[in-house]
Amino acid sequence: MKGPVLRINFCAVAFLLLPAMLFAGDLQEDHPNILLILTDDQGYHDVSYYGTEDIQTPNIDQIASSGIRFDNFYANSPVCSPTRAALLSGRYQDFVGVPGVIRTHPDNSWGYLHPHATLMPSVLQDHGYHTALIGKWHLGLAPPNIPNERGFDYFHGWLGDMMDDYWSHRRHGINYMRLNRKTIDPEGHATDLFTDWSIDYINDRANKEVPFFLFLSYNAPHFPVQPPKEWLEKVKERESDIDQTRAELVAFIEHMDAGIGQVLQALKDTGQYENTIIIFTSDNGGHGPSMADNGPARGAKQSMYEGGLRVPAAITWPNHIKSGTSTDRVALTMDIFPTLFDLLGIRYEGPLEGKSFLPTLLGKKQPERDEPLYFSRREGGTRYGGLTIQAVRMGDWKLLQNSPFSSPELYNLQEDPMEKNNLIGEYPKKYRELNSIMMNFIQKGGAVPWQKSSY
Repeated sequence: MKGPVLRINFCAVAFLLLPAMLFAGDLQEDHPNILLILTDDQGYHDVSYYGTEDIQTPNIDQIASSGIRFDNFYANSPVCSPTRAALLSGRYQDFVGVPGVIRTHPDNSWGYLHPHATLMPSVLQDHGYHTALIGKWHLGLAPPNIPNERGFDYFHGWLGDMMDDYWSHRRHGINYMRLNRKTIDPEGHATDLFTDWSIDYINDRANKEVPFFLFLSYNAPHFPVQPPKEWLEKVKERESDIDQTRAELVAFIEHMDAGIGQVLQALKDTGQYENTIIIFTSDNGGHGPSMADNGPARGAKQSMYEGGLRVPAAITWPNHIKSGTSTDRVALTMDIFPTLFDLLGIRYEGPLEGKSFLPTLLGKKQPERDEPLYFSRREGGTRYGGLTIQAVRMGDWKLLQNSPFSSPELYNLQEDPMEKNNLIGEYPKKYRELNSIMMNFIQKGGAVPWQKSSY
């Protein structure tokens, strides 16, 4: 880290006074712990706090009800690796070398995390935090892009992308389960393992003076949808008319929610809950064939429509964030990085596209963001051919291209939230404006290599 330079996202005077004004004590003296929970492919409305009738997620609901719920929270990408890169870097995924999914086989891998990209855990390490990742990594399979070399003091989880089976823990016959750098072969459902390991970590940190950052990254509810039998039976007994495919997904999510509840209880049992910032969200929209519920939005995972990008999100911090609140403010996954640093009083001078939403967290007025927002994905196969799909949102307007071989589409989200009425022929000037912005983002992303052989 270089010398400190203050990052100002709103009125400079207010920001300089913020730590003293907002809290009874100095934030840097409080040293709050951070628990960041990221689920995999959880649909925007696959939480019961939105009134979804066939699912019960009381523990995720608790995070929302005890803090603030974000109703316009977007993943940076409609697939896994890019959003995770944006989350941990505070940058657009293309700008850190991860425009697409990182996979086992090089001929179908579409990203390589830039070795010099600064990640959230590294900065937190520099400011006295013990950092841990439990669960899914999905940003590299070999050095230098493994968790212990990218800022995590402790890694207990899964290096790869999806699991082919939640009990045997393999992908393409390869075991990607690790304890730090050591290959391990534990028994049990992956969701239960990640929950248990998180509880063990929380218990271990209970009497330590150093605060912790725990990134709990579940593989669930990513397909294959494999809930434990007893959870599926419970859902089918409760929801007598539910479709089998939907029942399996609901049971899968409810099983994970119970694990989240156990983790929250561990914080309470060890006396750490009151001084822990808890963030919950998903890495992209829900999977359509699994019958995910993406709420009042078109599309699903892999799509640049709202259903592929909008995700559930909630943040709580007892005695600091007012309970039972919600916001319509548009925020992205990459915004978590600068928000946490603003909240902690950490001065960070590196490049960022993410914008702090700290005032919103604390119930303060915050101007609506006026910069364009960019979403992207690079993919292979005959459907994509190694090319990209992308979207740009500017205010209420959104330009998207859902296939590199299809025509672009233009929507006004205020008037048409379901993206049914393509206005590209009616507003050529707006199309040209957003297309120019989109091309500029693509050019900037093109300056960053996303294959290892390029370095």
